[in-house]
Amino acid sequence: MPGRLGGSRRAAIILFGALVAAFPVQAQRAESATPRHPNIVILLADDWGFSDVGAFGSEIATPHIDALANAGMRFSNFHVAGSCSPTRAMLLTGVMNHRNGLGNMPETIPDEHRGKPGYDTVMNHRVVTMAELLKAAGYRTYLTGKWHLGSDRTRLPHARGFDRAFSLADAGADNFEQRPIEGLYDQANWTENGKPATLPRDYYSSRFVVQRMIDYIEADRDSGKPFLASVNFLANHIPVQAPDSDIARYSAMYRDGWTALRAARAKRAAAMGVMPAGAPLVTMPTTPDWASLTTDERAAAVRVMQAYGGMATAMDREVGRLVAHLKATGDYDNTIFVFLSDNGAEPTNPFQSLRNRLFLGLQYDLSTANIGRRGSFAAIGPGWASAASSPLSGYKFSATEGGLRVPLIIAWPGSARVRAGGISDGLAHVTDILPTLTDLAGVPGHGGDWRGRTVEPVTGRSLAPMLGGAAGSVHGDAPLGYELSGNAALFRGDYKLVRNLAPTGDGRWRLYDLKTDPGETRDLAAAMPDRFAAMMADYRAYAKANGVLDMPAGYTADEQINRYAFEQQGRKRLIRIGLWAGGIILLLAGLVWGFRRRRRRV
Repeated sequence: MPGRLGGSRRAAIILFGALVAAFPVQAQRAESATPRHPNIVILLADDWGFSDVGAFGSEIATPHIDALANAGMRFSNFHVAGSCSPTRAMLLTGVMNHRNGLGNMPETIPDEHRGKPGYDTVMNHRVVTMAELLKAAGYRTYLTGKWHLGSDRTRLPHARGFDRAFSLADAGADNFEQRPIEGLYDQANWTENGKPATLPRDYYSSRFVVQRMIDYIEADRDSGKPFLASVNFLANHIPVQAPDSDIARYSAMYRDGWTALRAARAKRAAAMGVMPAGAPLVTMPTTPDWASLTTDERAAAVRVMQAYGGMATAMDREVGRLVAHLKATGDYDNTIFVFLSDNGAEPTNPFQSLRNRLFLGLQYDLSTANIGRRGSFAAIGPGWASAASSPLSGYKFSATEGGLRVPLIIAWPGSARVRAGGISDGLAHVTDILPTLTDLAGVPGHGGDWRGRTVEPVTGRSLAPMLGGAAGSVHGDAPLGYELSGNAALFRGDYKLVRNLAPTGDGRWRLYDLKTDPGETRDLAAAMPDRFAAMMADYRAYAKANGVLDMPAGYTADEQINRYAFEQQGRKRLIRIGLWAGGIILLLAGLVWGFRRRRRRV
């Protein structure tokens, strides 16, 4: 009996030990079977036109962005705002721009609208950001690059839900050094976690914002939490600048001019299925005749587009470096990637006025050989901007499709919820991104109440059905309104009601069928009077609900930017004159005081 009891006791102990030893394994298996929240990477390009990505018809080398397109879904009917800040605020909040405070930007708002409801020119405190939502759900939250949504301590990224942020408060800056856009800003306002920051000596914008993001991700890796990484590139905002080797890659290209490039891109976009075959094209009235340019003018134009291509390729290379890092760390498959541009291609020609030419000539080396390099200041202008938006009409600042329709790619390599290699032609909007990501990540949103305070409700809709390959749009036939700087639109199904002010329009409302005519070449207002009237009523309802204000007579965004820049230059000159005059007065006062003192001694 004692021997049997001892044997039973030993067997029980062994069995108990085996169960204890097995428990952590079972717990680990259960834990691994529970899906972890996916990481989220937002890749926000600046001023890229609809066909600036290889997967959307470009000749520019963007292999790493194209790879994300092949791994995910391309949206060929995705819309943003005609300028950067309104888009960025809608992306972060899922709330329309007049509701989130960006009824206009600081650089483009007319004086009559300053301080009016919805025209804060910064992202207001009545909205909840994507970073705040994800942080509350246990995410690490990071941002690098352009912010442009407010510069005081309550509005910088660290105060809007980002754990770590290295950000630029301005619309743009130099890509090679800590230098502002001269004449527009006094300094390049970079901050890290709300404190003034200094860029490294070997700084190049695209390389820096990706490296800093990698550093942030790795610094907190031991937390085990998923992350939101918002990478906001300066490419390809003015000034167009790129490493020499990237510019050289395009040395044999663009000599046939912008009209030929526009036609070639339209053909490729149709062949890829992101545009309907045979879609008609318009020539913008602001597009110069290539043949009428002088030899020197053509040489400078060719060089700036080569630099533009180089700048895009340099950015794509950094996207690839980030993706390679996430593959090496095992994060890639469980990461949702979102690539988009904040608006269409930039048409502004800063050298159009003599005043600007003289001023910029004093600040930069404007020689053709230096275009795109350190110390240069260059912009592609309306001719190349029209080609970058091909086959669409218009570009940035307008409500044309070329201003509002941009490439969108969403990929989740390890999930069947996103159809790999798919193309969706259903209407999608930038306010849809936030609810899409919270839906995919399984993170609760908010219904207009956030931690006991009333906030603006999210108006976007989840694109998850479209990501899975569902035909059509999640918006169905519901009206979707838009307005910025007097340029306005109302989308409903396949149709678009639109008004553009000068220089891209004449202020008249027009109606287009975007399914067959994405280039906006055939006005259907007279042929469809009932639809036109109904959509006009929809727009008026949108404008009233969102507090849209009429623009002052003669207003254009281009002129307002020039006025803003001139005021900034004038303010700087007055300060310099004041300092100079003050120094002279102090010097004279010192001389007089010294003279009188010597006389008293005598």
